[in-house]
Amino acid sequence: MNTISIPPRFRVTEEQFQALATANQDLRIESNAQGELIIMPPTGGNTGKRNAQLSAQFVIWNNQTQLGEVFDSSTAFCLPNGAKRSPDVSWVTKERWDELTPEQKETFPPLCPDFVVELRSPTDTIQSLREKMQEYLDNGIRLGWLIDPKNRIVEIYQPQQAVKVLKDPQILSGEDVLPGFSLNLKLVW
Repeated sequence: MNTISIPPRFRVTEEQFQALATANQDLRIESNAQGELIIMPPTGGNTGKRNAQLSAQFVIWNNQTQLGEVFDSSTAFCLPNGAKRSPDVSWVTKERWDELTPEQKETFPPLCPDFVVELRSPTDTIQSLREKMQEYLDNGIRLGWLIDPKNRIVEIYQPQQAVKVLKDPQILSGEDVLPGFSLNLKLVW
C-alpha cells in the first residue's frame, strides 16, 4: 500500500501533476487553478451506485445520438485556468473532441467540458461543490448540474443566468446542450 502526504498549500506544475497522477493511478487527484492538490476520498456504496446510474443514462443517450463523448469521474480535464478537474459525469461535443490531438486525448484533455454533473457525496461540502461549479462556468461549461441526493435538490448552472434550484425533481432536461436527453432522477434518489 502506498501513502501520500502533502504539505499544506503545496503546489505543482502541470508536468508534476501528470507525474503524480501517473504514479498514483488508484487515487482521484485534482488541482485548483493555483496548483494546490486536492485528494478526493473514494466514494461509498450509495454514491458509487448513483454515479453508475448517472453515467449509464448519459452513455445510453450518447450512443443513440452520437453527438459527443461521455466521461466518467476518473477523467481529469485541464481547464483554461490551469485547474485539473474531474466531474462525476461530463460530456464534450463531437466537434470539440475531434479538434484535440491524439496526445491530448490520451492525457488530460485541455478543455472545459460542455456539460458536467457533480454528485454530492457525504464527504463533500455544498460550498466546495458550488465553487467548483462556478469554476466550470468561468471556464466555459454550457450546462452543469449539482445534484444533492441527501436534500433532494438540484442546482442548474448556465452561463449568464442565475443558478436555478429545483427541489425533488424527478426528471431533468438536457435542454439545447444535450438535445433529447432527460435524466430520470428516480434512479438516483
